[in-house]
Amino acid sequence: MMAAPLLIAAGATATTLLGGWVAQHVGDRRHLVLGLTAGLMLGIVGFDLLPEALETNSSKIFGVQTPLLLFIAGFLVLHIVERCVAIHRAHESEYAPHTHPFSPPHYEHAPDDGHTHGLGIAAAGALIGHSFLDGFAIGAATQAGGTTGTVVAIAVISHDFADGFNTYTITRLYGNDRRRGLTLVAADAIAPLAGAAVTLAFSISEHILSIFLGFFAGFLLYLATSDILPEAHSPHPSRGTLIFTVMGVAFMWLVIGLAS
Repeated sequence: MMAAPLLIAAGATATTLLGGWVAQHVGDRRHLVLGLTAGLMLGIVGFDLLPEALETNSSKIFGVQTPLLLFIAGFLVLHIVERCVAIHRAHESEYAPHTHPFSPPHYEHAPDDGHTHGLGIAAAGALIGHSFLDGFAIGAATQAGGTTGTVVAIAVISHDFADGFNTYTITRLYGNDRRRGLTLVAADAIAPLAGAAVTLAFSISEHILSIFLGFFAGFLLYLATSDILPEAHSPHPSRGTLIFTVMGVAFMWLVIGLAS
């Protein structure tokens, strides 16, 4: 059991590397994979993480259950981080030129200016930090037992494909060379293992775990709705992507129903 989080995190490492490889050899079906990934994540949030968090923690803060407050906090934290480091995903260059509130004056996307290299590295660094939290979530969910460990493993392993893809793409989008992009993909791949390893050092109480699951659910909801789905729909007709998204939600309903 001690090795279980590391084995699952190794799966996330593999899909991260796969995503980085696909980013260099991208085909025309990536939007379907991303649509399915978003559906899996939505199903996990609605069918498992939030119910589990609310069931194990009924405490309230000013009339609202604590896990729900952390759920909103998780969504907002990632949103604020992305706004601050201008970290739109791989479809960024398909939009009209625009700026971000914390970007340098007159900065526009699809840059090839050396001054913007740091933004690409900062954006990739945020993804690496997020992947570390993914690994931590794997370890915490394994301690929770039941279906939670299984569904969090599915969530992390599936969406880390998108993380690997985006780490490479966002780095290159901001003018960094291929070698630096691959280096950052490698760091992103190692991060889930590091996060999972941390959880082997201590046990997490049920109360703290419920709070973390609520917070992580907010993270996943933001990633699915604000990053992955827009990226999946932006360059292609939406029908196929929408079908795969619904399939992802239905699959998670099936998984959780069979495991209950």
